[in-house]
Amino acid sequence: MSWMKDAMEKVLASITPVNGGLPVSKIEWDVEQLEQLQSDYIEQATALWNQSLQSKIEIKDRRFAAKDWEEQPGAKFTAALYLINSQALSAMVKAVNTDPKTQSRLSFAVEQFVAASAPSNFLPLNAEAIGKAIKSEGASLSQGLQNLWHDLKQGHVSMTDESVFEVGKNVATSVGQVIYQNPYFQLIEYAPLTPEVHAKPLLIVPPCINKYYILDLKPENSLVRYASSQGFRTLVMSWANPKEELASATWHEYVEEGVIKAIEVCQSLSPTKDLNALGFCVGGTLLTSALGVLQARGAKPVKSVTLLTTLVDFSNTGILDVFIDEKMVEFRELQFACGGLMSGRDMAQTFSFLRPNDLVWNYVVGNYLKGESPPAFDLLYWNGDATNLPGPLYAWYLRNMYLENRLKDPMGLEICDVRFDLSKLDLPVYIYGSKEDHIVPIDAAYASTQIFKGKKRFVMGASGHIAGVINPPQARKRSHWVSTKNTFPKEFKDWEKSSQEIPGSWWDDWSHWLKPLSGELLAAPKKAGNKSHPPLMPAPGNYVAVKV
Repeated sequence: MSWMKDAMEKVLASITPVNGGLPVSKIEWDVEQLEQLQSDYIEQATALWNQSLQSKIEIKDRRFAAKDWEEQPGAKFTAALYLINSQALSAMVKAVNTDPKTQSRLSFAVEQFVAASAPSNFLPLNAEAIGKAIKSEGASLSQGLQNLWHDLKQGHVSMTDESVFEVGKNVATSVGQVIYQNPYFQLIEYAPLTPEVHAKPLLIVPPCINKYYILDLKPENSLVRYASSQGFRTLVMSWANPKEELASATWHEYVEEGVIKAIEVCQSLSPTKDLNALGFCVGGTLLTSALGVLQARGAKPVKSVTLLTTLVDFSNTGILDVFIDEKMVEFRELQFACGGLMSGRDMAQTFSFLRPNDLVWNYVVGNYLKGESPPAFDLLYWNGDATNLPGPLYAWYLRNMYLENRLKDPMGLEICDVRFDLSKLDLPVYIYGSKEDHIVPIDAAYASTQIFKGKKRFVMGASGHIAGVINPPQARKRSHWVSTKNTFPKEFKDWEKSSQEIPGSWWDDWSHWLKPLSGELLAAPKKAGNKSHPPLMPAPGNYVAVKV
């Protein structure tokens, strides 16, 4: 047993900076589990050796799927042995006797180590890359070096052919006008696609991490265009990509000068002086904060709210929890005590390493070892179009939301000089969560049903944080689930028991829910804005074009 334990401790020692601060010398092992793991490992290794003697090694991993691995028995054996070792290391984390958070951190650190050490990541061990170099007479290696030099100059690994895309040309193409701007955001009103529109405008608050056009990538998968086609007078906030002038901006300013100001502009367009609002991810948390502030001030301009993959209760923050603790938050507070910017590139890299094989090493191998150019993919172009965050906003968000989880508590937070109780928000709420979301876990999205006391509808979609949301009906992809009962038990698993699967997108379900809450149908406006807020420039505006 000691050899396996020693091997694991050497791995953990090599990744101490990311293993949650647990000294290797302090690790306590579950002896019984270790013995079982060692027995299983010996059995698997013996079986692999016997398979190799008979040339019958089977590997089910797309990193080693090319025929070159099959044609080189030594390389295939190395890959198979790597998979056995990586499975053993990952399983051994569960044999560490420690608290759940430290174990999660250990698991995350081991995952990074295992992903980085794959033989496919190293040219001398990558059978496919070697085969391609031989067949191309070295041209693939030459191209790989050119790709590496290009990515070093641009400061990040290319996930797509970025030269193909231009915001406003082939992404973010919906027709509209910027009708308001301040240092924090531009407000875009989109041209109606129906002869009549509902009286109440629809304000969409996207996340301030990355750019708004995830909701308007191209016409066939644009939530913006879909909303307009359903007769909603649709407006979207395009957050500024912060530079030094916003380096001291706070959460309070983003609520007051951002969301609340956008609500006021939408009110001025509305014949009924009220509106509906939708928030996506962090945009939903900002929107919820704004509604709480307005409620405390005695104002109720928003008549319904839609929250897409949004955290309001931060009890379960998924895989991001491995980064959050008191020391980390204190460090960020000291770092941004006098202002500063949280780098968009740093945040993008962090999110990429949440899925290291898919979003890091896959492109390292393809771009540099095999000399391939990544295909043009609009979603990955958006993913690489990073934004900074104001440091004070970021540090405040980490402490008050992720670390201390105060937004859900009655009078738990003071924002814009007022305290509020979200349970007093008496308005219909549509809550959407993605089944495989690793950023906003499905039970965390569901937790909002326990906070809001008005009429609610909860819908679960298939796939993850982005693909689950961006799922147009015409694609006829991915199911969604709704409950057969109009009840919201405390635990998500109990809600899930009463749910039924419905093929296809959740978008039509949302539209049917929102239309009765949107007021009467009126003739669509012939131009954007009004006298107080005339058109300033065509969509998508110029804030979205600012790069990190």
